[in-house]
Amino acid sequence: MTPPHGAQHGALLLSCPDQPGVVHAVSELLIQEKCTIVQSQQFGSATSGLFFMRVEFAHIDGSPLDFDSVERRVEELATTFDLTWTLADAARRQRAVIMVSKAAHCLNDLLFRNSIGELNLDVVAVVSNHPDLGRIADSFGAPFKHIPVTKETKAEAESALLELVREAGVDLVVLARYMQILSDDLCRQLDGKAINIHHSMLPSFKGAKPYHQAHARGVKFIGATAHYVTADLDEGPIIEQELMRVDHSLSPDRLAARGREAEATALARAVRWHTENRIAVVGNRTVVFP
Repeated sequence: MTPPHGAQHGALLLSCPDQPGVVHAVSELLIQEKCTIVQSQQFGSATSGLFFMRVEFAHIDGSPLDFDSVERRVEELATTFDLTWTLADAARRQRAVIMVSKAAHCLNDLLFRNSIGELNLDVVAVVSNHPDLGRIADSFGAPFKHIPVTKETKAEAESALLELVREAGVDLVVLARYMQILSDDLCRQLDGKAINIHHSMLPSFKGAKPYHQAHARGVKFIGATAHYVTADLDEGPIIEQELMRVDHSLSPDRLAARGREAEATALARAVRWHTENRIAVVGNRTVVFP
């Protein structure tokens, strides 16, 4: 049965050793909760021997879900099937901090998408090590916080960020072209809830003006990679990548412009999938149910 329009949806994401009976047990659990399945996706990994499942569900009559009851039932299944799982209200707006430096494209794209309901974020702050992008944050009604960073003040700046994350109950930190390297300690404290974006030509063309370097080498593809932040710089579990074919006719500036398009697109997808409980992290890889 299809629940009424506007019904509250839950999203259960799980992984476990691949074995018979998991899908049946989850379906039976939802039947007992008087729920109908709105969407279900599964994947069995032959290389890891793990089974992954995401199921979105709602009450048949459209009434509010009892998440406490569902959680208790999933905990019982976890013991039987050795589950790793997360349960989310699909409609809950995640409290987010967006971090930027001087490049505006990813920030502007995220705030615009959020303003039209494409993303489900409550942006509690836009944090930057420069004051330049305050006007963009202001135009979307997002609080702007300037936290300058120098070699001498880096520890203090990171402490201020963590204080904001804790006090505001932040669920997600988005590095939307934030051009500062986070300390190993900060990466550990944000483990699993910080997403970064960079051009996907790494490890080639490091440093300043990567697209100009790529132009000089005559590359035929450019793109962007969105990934979770880890202490290994730009090597966290990959969530999404966007790829574009390019050719000799593009100037370095046009190449960079195409790169900005790729970065904004990949980052927005990664943020949306994270907030919709669609990403399972397994070691340094992800399983994504888009």
